[in-house]
Amino acid sequence: MAVTHINKTDAFKALCEKTAKLNEQLEGQQVKAGRVVLVGAGPGDPDLLTVKALREIQQADFIMYDRLVSEDIRALFPEGVPAMYVGKAKSNHSVPQEQLNQLLVEKALQGLNVCRVKGGDSFVFGRGGEEMIELKEAGIDVCLVPGITAAAGATSYAGIPLTHRGVSQGCTFVTAHGKPVAPGSHPAEPELDVCWKSLAGLNHTLVFYMGLSRAGMISRELTQAGLSADTPVALIEKGCCKDQRLVRGQLHELVELVEREQVQSPALIVVGEVVNLADQLDWFAAEQARTAQTNNIEYKQLRVSPEKLSA
Repeated sequence: MAVTHINKTDAFKALCEKTAKLNEQLEGQQVKAGRVVLVGAGPGDPDLLTVKALREIQQADFIMYDRLVSEDIRALFPEGVPAMYVGKAKSNHSVPQEQLNQLLVEKALQGLNVCRVKGGDSFVFGRGGEEMIELKEAGIDVCLVPGITAAAGATSYAGIPLTHRGVSQGCTFVTAHGKPVAPGSHPAEPELDVCWKSLAGLNHTLVFYMGLSRAGMISRELTQAGLSADTPVALIEKGCCKDQRLVRGQLHELVELVEREQVQSPALIVVGEVVNLADQLDWFAAEQARTAQTNNIEYKQLRVSPEKLSA
């Protein structure tokens, strides 16, 4: 019987060479970049999430969410998936926008599917355009899921139509925040690039986002531009949430309304004759009462008497 002698030294060298080649191949392979989805979560009510928005949230590897994403919507985030708060309040940004843009890129380059959840709609005063530009320039796959913007959702829940035949033939959304100013600049508050005369003459419903702290300026500028001081106004606090609140009055008393009623952010300011339709078109209060009654009936049906428990 012939015996084949194996040169162990040569065999070991061959194995080392094969291992080295494999390591070189692995080192040359890059982690496949993940994907970023900008999800508009709507104004607060989880029932207003789109089917696509919920699906993207449920499939995410990493979630980054804003201050205006309600607690009820956050409860839908999948267990075990990291969720990072990156919200902004007045003069208090948890993560500066430039760093946030870079963080989105970094997480995607790690191979994660990132869900960037924003209140309302990402493209309506949501800085979604800035984030998408940054991601596209970095070569990251990015897409967008539209959401119901606060002006549409909150006014609907308040019984205020943005347009109404014979009353308002259009609506205009305005942010009360301009681009940030350099530290120490004057004025300290950013100037708004707004043509107040045009806004006053449109005969549109005007909706101001992030306007509580600038209510005095809004009232003054619109009145000086020719809008009647008696124009109806509404403040909608926490729109589309269980504790939504509606405060109504006239343009000349806007500041007084904010202070007297202690209106808190998030809140919208609505200016226009359509505000007077709120009493006729109110439906949310009745819906809340109906839901509470239904829940109460279901609770009573679920209750078990002490006699049955002891039986």
